[in-house]
Amino acid sequence: MHGNGIIDSVTHDRSSRAPLLQPRNRKDIAEVADATDLGVSSWAWALAPRLAQFTAVARHEHVTRAAQELGMPQPTLSRAIVRLEEDLGVALFARHGRTLSLTPAGRSFLASAERALADLERATDSVRADADPTAGKVAFGFLHTLGPETVPGLIRTFRADHPRVRFQLVQNYGEAMIERLRLGDLDLCLTSPVPDYPDLVARRLDEQKLRLVVPDDHPLASRKRIRLAEAAGELFVTLEPGYGLRRITDALCAEAGFTPRVAFEGEEAETLRGLVAAGLGVALLPPPAVPRPGVSELTVTAPRAVREIGVAWLDGHPDTPPVAAFKKFLLSRRGVLLPR
Repeated sequence: MHGNGIIDSVTHDRSSRAPLLQPRNRKDIAEVADATDLGVSSWAWALAPRLAQFTAVARHEHVTRAAQELGMPQPTLSRAIVRLEEDLGVALFARHGRTLSLTPAGRSFLASAERALADLERATDSVRADADPTAGKVAFGFLHTLGPETVPGLIRTFRADHPRVRFQLVQNYGEAMIERLRLGDLDLCLTSPVPDYPDLVARRLDEQKLRLVVPDDHPLASRKRIRLAEAAGELFVTLEPGYGLRRITDALCAEAGFTPRVAFEGEEAETLRGLVAAGLGVALLPPPAVPRPGVSELTVTAPRAVREIGVAWLDGHPDTPPVAAFKKFLLSRRGVLLPR
């Protein structure tokens, strides 16, 4: 189990399919062919544009008044309603001269049509609200280690000029956030190492020194500095494989000439610090937001022990105004992203 970001999943059951509308002429044949090419297999795609017309007529029980409300010619609306009934194969209205009344089938269809239109209106309001330049939403992912101090400080500074922008915050490990970018669940993410994928745009923003963390009763605890090779005989506690910091730890140890002997693997840096404090191993970790009792943190002099922090987003993905503003703000923090 990796991280605690909220993962949404959607499954599509295509085992049962509603029949397509039956074409009546060449124009209809072309329309149905186009729909089939697009993978359309539901009545909803064909009916959706006519729901508002049907509900207006049902509300007024009069085609002329409904046409005036909709701003369309009365004959056009009449033909649309007749065609809707033909396509459904059921009478939705009983005709009484110039007035209409709903049949039982029409009343049942109206209830569903009104729910569908209400859902569509709510969805429209939601996406418009998210894109609002002054009060829109930014879906922002970041590493757990950036949560206690870095991200709250960034948002506080940004909202000084954009006080109404809303944030959906997701903490997770790097590869999981990249997958969320690809799914469209995230607009931006802060991660490490800086990703290098053809479908993403990534910019290096800062670097963070890593320290060798040892128990405070360890023989090395009195030291201020250490070469990583001096820890070759130690047991390490590390993040699980797949985490960016684990890859960096393995690479630094390899550069120092050894493969770390891993005693415990975890999912969060402060948990690893706790394991170190309990005497269960040593770890390469970024500095904590608050000093942790029970450990000593040594500067690594060789190799150069740092991790790069970068921001990434999906290439070609259009930004809403609030996302564009926050992206510009993050890029302006190059070199001063992290607390010093």
